[in-house]
Amino acid sequence: MPNLARLMSAAFVAACLGLPALAADKVTTGVLLAAGDMGLFIAEARGYFKAENLDVSLTHIDSAVRMMPSLGAGDLDVGSGATSAALYNAAARKIDVRVVASRARTAPGYVYQGLVIRKDLVESGRYKTLADLKGLKFAFASPGSTPHSSLNEAAKKGGVSITDIPVVYMNFGAQVAALQSKAIDATIMVEPYLSQVVASGAAINVAPTEDFYPSAEVSLLLYGDRFIKERPDVAKRFMKAFLRGARDYKDVIANGRWKTDGSADEVIRIFARAVDMPEATIRAMTPQFPDADGKLNVASLATDLAFFKQTGDVTAKDISADVVVDGSFAEAAAKELGPYKPKN
Repeated sequence: MPNLARLMSAAFVAACLGLPALAADKVTTGVLLAAGDMGLFIAEARGYFKAENLDVSLTHIDSAVRMMPSLGAGDLDVGSGATSAALYNAAARKIDVRVVASRARTAPGYVYQGLVIRKDLVESGRYKTLADLKGLKFAFASPGSTPHSSLNEAAKKGGVSITDIPVVYMNFGAQVAALQSKAIDATIMVEPYLSQVVASGAAINVAPTEDFYPSAEVSLLLYGDRFIKERPDVAKRFMKAFLRGARDYKDVIANGRWKTDGSADEVIRIFARAVDMPEATIRAMTPQFPDADGKLNVASLATDLAFFKQTGDVTAKDISADVVVDGSFAEAAAKELGPYKPKN
């Protein structure tokens, strides 16, 4: 652990000479309070950020789209959430916010994102198949985001035009309440809100998005331009701590379910406290697939970008998904950590 050794050596010399300890590097980070934040919350709870001499503040911002202005201006160092039209529009304006790692995606058995329909609409027969999506009112956290692209894939499979599905915008927590009050009909929802709304009896998870949009890159880690260019060493250390948290999470899940041991119980407690939900709700949720090295499914980003161009949310026709991707920090951190080896 070269960085840790360097910091410990510096601290020892400072102590011997009576000098002040090396100040921790501050990193401002936006979180969604969703399953994709798991690696960040574990890194914070288990001291991985502190081990890298980082003072990380985790601030709730309810969508990646709303993080974009702060990331572009340098007021926020690290962001999180789904890819969005705003990301590509910023790139077209030479505002370089980068996708640096995968936080959460679906995979066979890892179906933590689902198509959610109000229970009364299913029981009445209003919704039976994807063809019945037409006319249902959906809610998403923000315009031009991955969940809307996922809905488009479902609509295509059902023979429905995306223009025939009305959409409103509200955060995940508000979506749960809106389904309960029948203010909306449906959504594409991630954990732990997915398990929460199903447990409430207000809605049914009629299909995992894996059924119509396999291996979707649902949640990403984002770095602001100034963070990358002005503090690359800090950015690398942050990534290393994040990947340690993601690997700890990977250790306590198997085949898309939580393991039933003390390590899994501890991670569940960490996350339950962070999102202020009962541990039973977190235990009931379906985990996402965490990549131990933070590797991205760029093909999924390309699918979303094509949809954003189709809807007109992205107007720069020549922009491509790889323009916003920088995998160098995850690659460097993974190399320093070494190959992932399951602990149990």
